[in-house]
Amino acid sequence: MPTEVSSNEERLETWHRAVFERDREALMGLLAEDAVFHAPAYFKPREGRETVAFILANAIEVFENFTYHRELTDGDDWALEFSANIGDVKLKGIDLIRWNEAGRIVDFEVYVRPAKGLQALAEAMGARMSGKL
Repeated sequence: MPTEVSSNEERLETWHRAVFERDREALMGLLAEDAVFHAPAYFKPREGRETVAFILANAIEVFENFTYHRELTDGDDWALEFSANIGDVKLKGIDLIRWNEAGRIVDFEVYVRPAKGLQALAEAMGARMSGKL
């Protein structure tokens, strides 16, 4: 059953719980059935709640010392700046999130820098997800 969230404050609180507690159920509740995920390591977007949840749940697992720094929420459009590391490789990134009128994530786009960080992320994710998407 999807989690009912309406205000940005409630959405952000639920998002933080999903990420920092690695709560896959909360994550699933935030995603629309037709959610789309865009990442620099993919040539084309990945679509569907199950697929997007699988990708995000794995990303949460590979990041170490994950921290949000700035969280810009303007209605249904968000930009969340983060840092993390994968092993000894440090990276910075931005999650661009768009919500629908029902309070579900419909579009999730990730940007990561530097290139070494993106490469480490792609390798870690590839090892976890090989043959599963």
